[in-house]
Amino acid sequence: MADFYPILDETQQQFIARQHMFFVATAPGEGRINLSPKGMDTFRVIDEATVCYLDLTGSGNETAAHLLENGRITIMWCSFDGTARILRVYGEGRAVRPGSPEFDGLIGRFPPLPGVRQIMLIRVGSVQTSCGYGVPQYELVRERPTLVKWAKGKGEEGLRDYRASRNARSIDGLPTGQADV
Repeated sequence: MADFYPILDETQQQFIARQHMFFVATAPGEGRINLSPKGMDTFRVIDEATVCYLDLTGSGNETAAHLLENGRITIMWCSFDGTARILRVYGEGRAVRPGSPEFDGLIGRFPPLPGVRQIMLIRVGSVQTSCGYGVPQYELVRERPTLVKWAKGKGEEGLRDYRASRNARSIDGLPTGQADV
């Protein structure tokens, strides 16, 4: 049975801090729904009503495009070990880009990682918990080193070129708001 809450309580914040993986879902008014798995040490609870995650350069930039269009976002965690649980945060988000004072105030919350594209800042609208009984148990073996290695190999100029050519528009052609970051 699902339960809803207006904010993230302390128990829910602790649950989030223990998870190694989360999922981000966004959708434009028209077009494809995007669902992305995220890992590494990239998620932070700022307070009971605000969360953020460090967004690294990747193959697409759907979340930025969808947030620019309508702001709607859902983040989900599943407990893969211990007690079965699913937690979802429904909210409104936006991209905070490098070079802004707001970005400078948030980036220190994260470990230094190559390929930083932006920080997704989310205002919590509601929180839902549910059982997660259908989610299997898994053990974390390790984080994959591939994305970090790829970003280091590209270098800052190569990453800028990549984002300009591959991350400026969503797969549905929506602008992401960052042709040159």
